[in-house]
Amino acid sequence: MVVPHIPDMDKHHMSDFDIRNAAQAAAQRSIDTVRAKDKDGWVANFADDACIEDPVGKSPLDQTGNGHRGKAAISAFWDMCIAPGNVDFNIRESYPVSDVACANVGSILNTMGDMKIEAKGVFIYHVNAEGKVTNLRAYWDFNSTMAAAKK
Repeated sequence: MVVPHIPDMDKHHMSDFDIRNAAQAAAQRSIDTVRAKDKDGWVANFADDACIEDPVGKSPLDQTGNGHRGKAAISAFWDMCIAPGNVDFNIRESYPVSDVACANVGSILNTMGDMKIEAKGVFIYHVNAEGKVTNLRAYWDFNSTMAAAKK
């Protein structure tokens, strides 16, 4: 297994999990750029035709259930879901799957004003040969997550 060298990773001395494949490296870049509020870096982590399904299926965040495909849609997803809040991650386990995928188990906490939203689930990243995310599928339930949101 070869994990591609990503120059931006050099400035991040700590990771949330052991990185054993290219998908885990991409997942960590995603976490790092979200924490840094680096929209351009986050969007650049995705392949041109990538798709984000977060959460998987129909929800108020994705009326069709087909995901957010392509850089313009991924950028709009950032504006809608990430930019308005303060997002952090609690990844309890990360499982590499061959060289091209990983499954992270944990939660994402988004604080928007005085509202705290915690999405507990499984977050699956697929990458291409260049280490760019081609698909991010987040398995969490929108309705129960929003019902449990705390002020």
